[in-house]
Amino acid sequence: MAKAPQAGRSKTRLAPALGLEQAAMMSAAFLRDMTENIRAAAVESPIDGHIAYAPAGLEHLFDGHLAPGTGLVLADGNIPAPADVQGFGRCLLHAVGALLAAGYGAACVVNSDSPTLPTEYLQRAADLLIAPGERAVLGPADDGGYYLLGVKTAHAHLFANISWSTETVAAQTLQRAKEIGLPVHVLPSWYDVDDAASLRRMLGTLRGHDGTPAPFAAPATVACMSRLGLPADAV
Repeated sequence: MAKAPQAGRSKTRLAPALGLEQAAMMSAAFLRDMTENIRAAAVESPIDGHIAYAPAGLEHLFDGHLAPGTGLVLADGNIPAPADVQGFGRCLLHAVGALLAAGYGAACVVNSDSPTLPTEYLQRAADLLIAPGERAVLGPADDGGYYLLGVKTAHAHLFANISWSTETVAAQTLQRAKEIGLPVHVLPSWYDVDDAASLRRMLGTLRGHDGTPAPFAAPATVACMSRLGLPADAV
């Protein structure tokens, strides 16, 4: 799930620490690393990577920012959906439905701002969804949202009446799954990079100070930080 990297429109919560142009550069680096991470996971698991984007007509803005072989799927939410599925939930449902309609046996929606997400978490999600039986896979984020949601069926109820962009998103999603009797496997938590505090955390992770399990090396993000002259105490 991704916005095209544009100054003033992407990673705006990083702009106070970095500036609008620099935040857009970081957004582009995150996109490259997230798609390269998915590509790395595909070495061990049967995964195809796509960018789910909106609105239509901005496809060209992703040129040069994605790993080779990454597809594009429109996810603007312009689909038939229950009245209680609104906002970002419609975009997520659109992305899931489009991938399942394309013939995939399962679909994961993944955020675009966790460039150090361990590759093994992506592989684990794929392996769980390949296994027989109906289930969902949820990767909770430290801020109360989620970095990954994987399903075998486009359950609209998973996106119903969710308070998007709040600390209750993951908990509400688990409740929605419970309401329809859908088993959920919960992955280890990880974090989004969307403000100065989480940017500092990422810098620590990349320098090996965080003590976290096998983070993705995020080479594009590292290169971007070098171009920006961004030391660990810069934000």
